[in-house]
Amino acid sequence: MTIVLNEPGVDGLTGAVDALREWQDDRTPLQLHPGDLGWAWALGAEKLAAAVRTWSVNGQIIAVGYLDGPDVLRLTTAPDLRQDEALARQLLADLNDPERGVLPPGQVSLEIPSGALLRETLVRAGWHLDEPWTPLHRDLSDPVKDSGLRIEVVGPQTAGTRTAVHRSAFDSPRFTEEIWHVLAAGPVYADARCLIGYDDQDNAVAAVTVWSAGPGKPGLLEPMGVHAAHRGRGHGPAICVAAAAALREMGASSALVAAESSNAAAVATYKAAGYEPSPERLDVARSA
Repeated sequence: MTIVLNEPGVDGLTGAVDALREWQDDRTPLQLHPGDLGWAWALGAEKLAAAVRTWSVNGQIIAVGYLDGPDVLRLTTAPDLRQDEALARQLLADLNDPERGVLPPGQVSLEIPSGALLRETLVRAGWHLDEPWTPLHRDLSDPVKDSGLRIEVVGPQTAGTRTAVHRSAFDSPRFTEEIWHVLAAGPVYADARCLIGYDDQDNAVAAVTVWSAGPGKPGLLEPMGVHAAHRGRGHGPAICVAAAAALREMGASSALVAAESSNAAAVATYKAAGYEPSPERLDVARSA
């Protein structure tokens, strides 16, 4: 088969999202999710398009990569091609050649689903195993208990509250109300919700964004945070329970999230909310 590397551009972003949506399945490992591109849409469609690459055969997308920052590529393939040797070789060639515009030269890290032949192919070519991540999931077959927080679905009038919680939780000034409106105007947000959790004194204590991939498919939490002034009171697990409830209401089969294994507090928070850890997934890295 002839595999073609593409820069999809703004007009091609929805095609990449549609492919990711189709590939989501509870039987496959945690992978790049439509919600990952939905969250990145806050950068603006032009910036996101510049960071996305697709690989196609006869016009059909078989792999999608998203450069999440200057040196981290998140990449996944059609599930039935995870063990395809021709695709693994082509991806290796494209990743190692800076002229092809997928990765910059020098040190980079690659996130790929567990069980992909590409991982072995890269290691044989001199890449090395890198940071471990812990994927977690919560089955949504059964109703989800009440979170204990008052939950509000964010709209234009409450976007300022949602972004203020995020800025406090991550100690970052970047997620402004203006950026939220860009995010919410993106086409992927039609299958998403931002939630704010309020305590019994009506303080906005936690927030999360959840992304559906469609009915019967796993949904994603990205991101979740607790206001710095309200930590240590169980609000993290509570907002994660609320996230699961929202995804179930949207028809999701399960709720997915991942955390760096080194971030024991985050892993513990998700576990306390009923999310079950899967075996660790290792990034693959190329030295400078």
